[in-house]
Amino acid sequence: MSFFNPTTPILRCKQEALDFQDRQGLLRLHWQIGRNTIVSGFYTRIDQVFILWGLICATIFITAQFLPINWAIQATLWSGLTLIGTVGMIVLTHFWVKVERLIWVLYCWVILMLAGVVVTDLSIFLGWGEVLISLCPLWLGLSAIGYACTGVGMRSRAFILASLVHLLGIAILPYVAGWQFLATGLIMAASLLVFAELQWDMRLPIVEYGLLTLEQKQFNKEQHQLRQLTF
Repeated sequence: MSFFNPTTPILRCKQEALDFQDRQGLLRLHWQIGRNTIVSGFYTRIDQVFILWGLICATIFITAQFLPINWAIQATLWSGLTLIGTVGMIVLTHFWVKVERLIWVLYCWVILMLAGVVVTDLSIFLGWGEVLISLCPLWLGLSAIGYACTGVGMRSRAFILASLVHLLGIAILPYVAGWQFLATGLIMAASLLVFAELQWDMRLPIVEYGLLTLEQKQFNKEQHQLRQLTF
């Protein structure tokens, strides 16, 4: 039996037939000017986390690249922003990961983000030069570990590929000279926004959802059958 789910594409357009746990906190957007649709889509709480972190990553690394703000001030601001993102991630994903039995993946991301903040802040306030010049590889590496854990937990080829993309990003950083922060921000933010806009592959539904009622389990079964018809 294959570790990954070979019956689904790695990435595809989103499907409307969502499971019960995916429908909780679902956000639908439709912005239209006249007859022209500007934005139209729906975002689960997992998608919302991707968007949140995408905006955070873009803000941090693009600011570091282009604005001459003192490093100590940046460390304070970005530590607070990262902590807000981490708390937001926990709040938004907690129910979903408990239902899917993937809470350990959430813990991995929390540990990685907090470790990254601690190492970054110490390098700035204590003047660890070797670490300071390696902040971009550090964060790409932490993200690569997080995506690898997610890929294993979800049995998702998409997240494994994202991990490899971030590792490749580390390899190309020496070739972008003074644009390392911009390149890092683009890699991290673009990956997150792709996951927010598209449907990624995942293991088959688990046999028993312990937190769901019989009606909710039956609903998920019917939604799974509907998704199979649209492949």
